[in-house]
Amino acid sequence: EFVKKDPFRPHRTRPANGRSSNPSGKCGVELTAKDNPALYAAIDSWYGTPYLYGGCSKEGVDCSCFVGHIFREVYGVNLHRVANDIQQDVTLISRDRLREGDIVFFTNGNGKVSHVGIYLKDDMFVHSSTSSGVIISTLSNSYWNQHFYKGGRHSKVKTKY
Repeated sequence: EFVKKDPFRPHRTRPANGRSSNPSGKCGVELTAKDNPALYAAIDSWYGTPYLYGGCSKEGVDCSCFVGHIFREVYGVNLHRVANDIQQDVTLISRDRLREGDIVFFTNGNGKVSHVGIYLKDDMFVHSSTSSGVIISTLSNSYWNQHFYKGGRHSKVKTKY
């Protein structure tokens, strides 16, 4: 089975101390003691699922349903179903304050939030991309950087960062 990879996704990251740690299954992110293994296990179970507008299953999923599934499974939090409405569930924050488990919001040409993902670390986020399905991308990619709107933090999401 072929899974299309995001050309902007780093295959592995290393902790600051340079020592290798446990890579997370399919998505290939190396985990440190600060990372939430339940989050990465949930991502792995969806990784490579194709994008489907309005889809909400492992046969095909859109961005907001993917984020909603992960939040329910990992954090026990129910979010609104539509990307733009998820803003109501969080406190908006700036990009420089992002930490694992925050939601990242992106706008389309008319300024409305049209895409969401979940911030991981090291400028990486996971999302259901229209072209590649559930993948990890980097915010420094020119497209995502240009369309980034805000981050969002849910009060029930706790991290070690």
